[in-house]
Amino acid sequence: MDTLTVSFFGHRRLDNAFGIEQTLETIIRKLLNRPEYIEFLVGRDGEFDQLASSAVKRCRREIREDNSALIWVLPYATAELRDNEEAFLRYYDEIEICERSAGSHYKAAIQIRNRAMIDRSDFAVFCVERRQGGAYQTLRYAEKHGVRHINLLNIK
Repeated sequence: MDTLTVSFFGHRRLDNAFGIEQTLETIIRKLLNRPEYIEFLVGRDGEFDQLASSAVKRCRREIREDNSALIWVLPYATAELRDNEEAFLRYYDEIEICERSAGSHYKAAIQIRNRAMIDRSDFAVFCVERRQGGAYQTLRYAEKHGVRHINLLNIK
């Protein structure tokens, strides 16, 4: 069976979480009805990542859970993971430490991880409204490398 890899990126803070969540669920439902196995990659670094994770979990419960996995991709190992790994594994299907970013300086590690996620993705969902920050840089990287994507917000 083929695998479709979908990643999520957005700003740390959201203004219209309810509207964004509805749009996310529409996209996720369409993806879950495809014939491919789907890997949903999230970073868990802000409100959008957590919104995307909960939308994936909710849609999988409602539609089907046998054709996808929710994967948390960390830029490096953290004390939070070490201290709560069992709880996190009850929520996420898999937890990965990105090899490319694991040995990097912590300030660069998130962007390195984001680029690794884009390089692995067939499709990316963005929630970017400002021409600044890591999510915007990742959007530009996806555009430059020809990764199919959608931005749920208008860039100002």
